[in-house]
Amino acid sequence: MTDDSRVRGNDKQKRETVAAVIMTKNCAQLVQGTLESVKDWVDEIVVIDGFSSDNTVEVCRRYTDKVFQNRWDGYRFCTERNLGTRKAASDWCLHIDPDERATPEFRDAVLKILKQGTSYDAFEFRKKNYFLGRFMRHGGWYHTSLHFFRCGQAVYEGVIHENLKVNGPIGRIEAAIEHFPFTSIRQFVARHNGYSKREALEQRETKGILPEKEVLFNLKKKPLKRFVKFYIRKRGFLDGMHGFVFSVLFAWVHFINWAKYWELTQEDRHLEPDIFLSGERSHHTT
Repeated sequence: MTDDSRVRGNDKQKRETVAAVIMTKNCAQLVQGTLESVKDWVDEIVVIDGFSSDNTVEVCRRYTDKVFQNRWDGYRFCTERNLGTRKAASDWCLHIDPDERATPEFRDAVLKILKQGTSYDAFEFRKKNYFLGRFMRHGGWYHTSLHFFRCGQAVYEGVIHENLKVNGPIGRIEAAIEHFPFTSIRQFVARHNGYSKREALEQRETKGILPEKEVLFNLKKKPLKRFVKFYIRKRGFLDGMHGFVFSVLFAWVHFINWAKYWELTQEDRHLEPDIFLSGERSHHTT
């Protein structure tokens, strides 16, 4: 088993420390690449595992003793992220997912900050997103991400796509982490089909039961608006076929979110049992 405290030479004594925090669930084939990308320069690795049924835990324990299992609270990933932060003993936390890889340029940028010191409490960094194997330079998907922060100075909030609330000033790192979220269209559809259930429920909780005319308007407008944004305004067309398919799929995401909201509120109107999230009515959902 590898010692978490390893760092190049005596750098650890000359700089602030950093923990890599990773959330895992049934990702044994993915997470090893993430661990390899951080093992030689972070001071500790913290893993929060959602009781994986494959050998994810065994893989992670080759790199760290700090593997904690916790039942995931549905899609409220902020709970697990905040738990990971609390388990870290370092000055800084870098939350990195099993489908992400820290590049050498990113490593060097982080170590420079830790060695020189900074007045910032968090840093945004570039994220190079890949879609079906291609780096998506356009379409709004080459953006910044906020997951590197001083421990104790930030907390995650929100459902599904959580946000980091930082107490102090935020800087920016131009170096990038690589992100490989989807290896197939099937995987994309399956993942967002799951997310859409929670999105619909959250919309019902925040917006109540909207008139069907308003729902229909959003079913028509939101997907089209999203496609125009990604493919035309954000120049997704410059990424060729990948850019077109990417833009259509994300337009579909907005359609299915509103369609499932409509389905859920129909059940409310007819006083049917709220079994929307149980999957028992799978013949009604996509």
